[in-house]
Amino acid sequence: MDIFKTGADVQAVISNTQNGNLKQGSNDGVESNAGCSQEAAHQHTQPGLFAAGVFGMPHGVSQGETGLRAVIPKALREYECPPFLTCQASAASRGFHSTLPGYRPTPLVKLKSLARELGVGEIHVKDESSRFGLNAFKGLGGSYAIARAICEKAGLDADCVRYEDLISEEARGRAGLLTFATATAGNHGKGVAWAAGLLGHKSVVYVPRGTADSRAKAIESLGARVVVSPFNYDDTVRHCVRDAQSNGWVLIQDTAWEGYTQIPKWVMQGYTTIVSELREQLAVEAAMSAPAQPPTPTQKQVRAEAYVQEAGDETGVPGPQSPTHIFLQAGVGGMAAAVLGCYADCVGKDYPVSVIVEPDRAACMLVSAARADGKAHSAFEDERGDLRTMMAGLACGEPNPLAWEVLRDLASAYIACSDKVSARGMQVLGSPLGDDPVVVSGESGAVGIGLLWIICKSPWYSGLRRKLQLNENSVIVFVSTEGDTDPVNYRRIMDGE
Repeated sequence: MDIFKTGADVQAVISNTQNGNLKQGSNDGVESNAGCSQEAAHQHTQPGLFAAGVFGMPHGVSQGETGLRAVIPKALREYECPPFLTCQASAASRGFHSTLPGYRPTPLVKLKSLARELGVGEIHVKDESSRFGLNAFKGLGGSYAIARAICEKAGLDADCVRYEDLISEEARGRAGLLTFATATAGNHGKGVAWAAGLLGHKSVVYVPRGTADSRAKAIESLGARVVVSPFNYDDTVRHCVRDAQSNGWVLIQDTAWEGYTQIPKWVMQGYTTIVSELREQLAVEAAMSAPAQPPTPTQKQVRAEAYVQEAGDETGVPGPQSPTHIFLQAGVGGMAAAVLGCYADCVGKDYPVSVIVEPDRAACMLVSAARADGKAHSAFEDERGDLRTMMAGLACGEPNPLAWEVLRDLASAYIACSDKVSARGMQVLGSPLGDDPVVVSGESGAVGIGLLWIICKSPWYSGLRRKLQLNENSVIVFVSTEGDTDPVNYRRIMDGE
């Protein structure tokens, strides 16, 4: 297995030996931060690049390579939230989305039996499969970016725009009939196609080679013209950009590059609706789980401070139901950066320990962190690597530089893993323990849960578990970003094939 060269801000290469003990090139063992406060954890987490080969997968998963690699930065930078990810920006995003037909907050599911099984305090999953009937979260970003683009062309006030404003005869007369174009691994294109049709415009969606027929047909069913490119995702984006420029289409891409940043910012701002809903749902959960008997003065004080913090006043005291950890999967990184960046702006210095999860064949964020020069890097030296993974929504070799700048300053760890880990997560959520509800989560949506299972159940990763401070007091949040967007593969995984 290739081990990336480490930079000045990444400590040492750590790998598993055959007997399961950790050994390290320049230090003795792995320092644990168990028992530290969240602030101390962010300041004192020791860096390193973990790598693993083969180990026995627990509970019905066949033995094989997990591809697990992890980078833990030595120190995090001072974070200054960009304007498009602030709490105020999130309120504007949710305000617009709430005017769209079919809007309702997606559920936050609590998995009590799974938490007991893994020896952690609480597990919450934000299930995005019901978002606008699209079976994925991406409609949030596509719809908000398209709305802002229409506002620009029609001269509308984007800060308080409503769905009714965008479909009015006045808006159509000013903006004209537009064609929105994008490249996608599946879910973003479906979101753009849905939003364009909903607002009375056209769309063209480019998909890379190997895209599942179900995903391409789902996009077509929403009125888009689908173009299947002969390239991987990153080169499909370039193909789409050239055609959009030649045809005068409005490009709605969820990644940025020099000279193209405004629309990706709007896409990321659209994702922050998740944060607004999540914080509201966690506050309700905290209120519902408050003890029925009169609390002690100490309990009263902590709970009051927690609710004040949920209202937006930074107290520096996390509430009893506040997450200690958040696992966010990344392709180009837009969703992960939007959720983490906005959440950190809302809660201040007590934002959760954050784990960024990627496919082992498309780990551009992990590679960027391992380089430790503060810059975004491709997952591959020649920028034309092999992106084959069933986690289609995460199969991106080149990071969104806007997203990287946020994750670079906030993320506690970056972990890359194989498809087997994602499959484990799909099975855990789809065939739940005890009385836990079923969560239908696709390949890109379930990988975080699969990773937590592996870290908590396998002795190979006891050192990594300590490093991440995963214990009986951990309150962990996941965002399941999609449902069974590839039904054939979903059924194959659930049947254990």
